[in-house]
Formats: sequence, structure tokens, C-alpha cells
Amino acid sequence: MRSVYVVAHPEATHHVEDLVGGWHDSSLTPVGLRAAASIAKALRAEIPDGADVELISSDLRRARRTAEEAAELFGVKPVLDRRLREKSYGEAEGRPQQWLDERFLPPPAVGDRMGHDEGVPGAETKAVFARRVYAAMDDILRRPYEHQVVFTHGFALTFVVASWIRMPIESLGYANFRAPSGSITTLREDDFFHNRQVVRLGDISHLA
Repeated sequence: MRSVYVVAHPEATHHVEDLVGGWHDSSLTPVGLRAAASIAKALRAEIPDGADVELISSDLRRARRTAEEAAELFGVKPVLDRRLREKSYGEAEGRPQQWLDERFLPPPAVGDRMGHDEGVPGAETKAVFARRVYAAMDDILRRPYEHQVVFTHGFALTFVVASWIRMPIESLGYANFRAPSGSITTLREDDFFHNRQVVRLGDISHLA
């Protein structure tokens, strides 16, 4: 049985400052740090003592700091993978959200949603974003760990889950798996049928 736990990092400074996140390297707020500790405790309670565990994190500070809280409890150093970063918003990153809102071109209701240009120089298309997260997950799932924890970002989580259920990239134009900041999503594959389940999506009960 393989279990993959996907953590969407908790509250970061760009959330409270109303700035565009993306690759902007924001930090966890004090609220986010407390949530990261709660996430670590929830994971420790879920994963049996002595189990073989791998922690993999986006290299951005807010995700990496969340992973470090879990690393202390598991005694495992997180593997950093920049492919698990949030979508790049190019020139908008770190700017006020209003700056992006005034320039953003939403995707069409029909047509090429994956290759759509959102009107912001340097921003990733959904197709480019998806392909890099899929590539990261392909490498992660090749490694023979019974328990893996992936620390990533809210939008990137959609592609982590989609890759888990082997959704073709060309079918992702309308996909959106919503998970709140600080949530844990649990994915599981059985050893007999090798069916892949989404056991819990965006669970925040540990933050209560």
C-alpha cells in the first residue's frame, strides 16, 4: 500500500499583504507557522512509527518551512524539487494583486485553455505548469516509499492529484481540485488492484 500526503502550505505573507504569490518567495506568517506545526503533528499521527517516509517539497520558502516542521518529527531531511513550485505569474509576482487583476486575461470558456496566454509577460501557461508538476510526480512515484509527503501550493495541488489518477494532460483544461491553505490531501494505492484513490481532499480538521 502506497500513501501520498499532499500538503498545501499554510498562510504566507503574500496572502495577508494581498500580493501575487507564484514564484515570489514569501514566508509563513505566525499563523502559518502554528499551522505548520499542526500539520506535522497530524502527519506524525497518521504515519506509523518506523515506516519508511520520504518528504518532498517545493523549494520556495513557504513550502520548505512547512516541510521542515514535519522533518523534525520524522527525522528525515526534505528533498527539494523546484518543479513543485506554484504557477509562475511572471512580471506579476510580488506585485499587488490588483496589478494582476487589471491585466489578467481569463481563459476562454471553450477552446485552447491549456495554452492560453493570460496577458502577463513571463507567466506560465497552464500546459507548461502542468507538465512540470507531472514530471516531478513521475519521479516521486518511481521511488519505492510506502509513505511520501509532498509539500506544495494551492494551484499546483490540482496537478499533483491529477497526475496521481493518471488524468491525461490534454484533459486538464477544466480540472480544478480545491484545497485550502494548510490542508492535507491523502492519496492511496492498493497493492492488489493498484487502484488509486483520493481518500481525502483538502482536509483541515487538524487546524481546528
